[in-house]
Amino acid sequence: MTAHALAGALADDGRRRIFAAIVLGATSATAVAQRTGLAARVVLTGIRRLTDAGLVTGADGALTVDEASLRAAARDSRPADEAEPGGDPVLRTFLRGDVLVGLPAQRGRRRVLLAHIAERSFEPGTRYPERAVDEALKPWCAAGGSDHATLRRYLIDEQLLTREHGVYQRL
Repeated sequence: MTAHALAGALADDGRRRIFAAIVLGATSATAVAQRTGLAARVVLTGIRRLTDAGLVTGADGALTVDEASLRAAARDSRPADEAEPGGDPVLRTFLRGDVLVGLPAQRGRRRVLLAHIAERSFEPGTRYPERAVDEALKPWCAAGGSDHATLRRYLIDEQLLTREHGVYQRL
């Protein structure tokens, strides 16, 4: 289980209530429904999602928190500052690996980030059709920190890419 999967599993209020009921000792779907006041269908769906995420186990019909899985997720998760040690603080803040988690509001910081993306995504002097530019930028947007069209626009605005008749080129 990753920290991202953990956050996704607990992003829903109903699933958080179900998880809390199990943490506090509810060992069956009926007990969870009674403690949470949620409909049985919602409880069953929530338990399935929590089980799929690795937060809950249902060994012998008794629901319990999968503590080993939670410990492993905590142990495997690294703080954001350790994601790229020694790297630029702007990149450490706004990138996780090669995925954008947000765009800086300050233009100078945003330019540092965009220059990094341009250098990693495009060869200087090579001409790219718009579709190829979009395909190169989409992986950067996998975490929802931005969208590829916004990145493309910023790269043009910051003159890191040029656009002429639908063909893009890195300077």
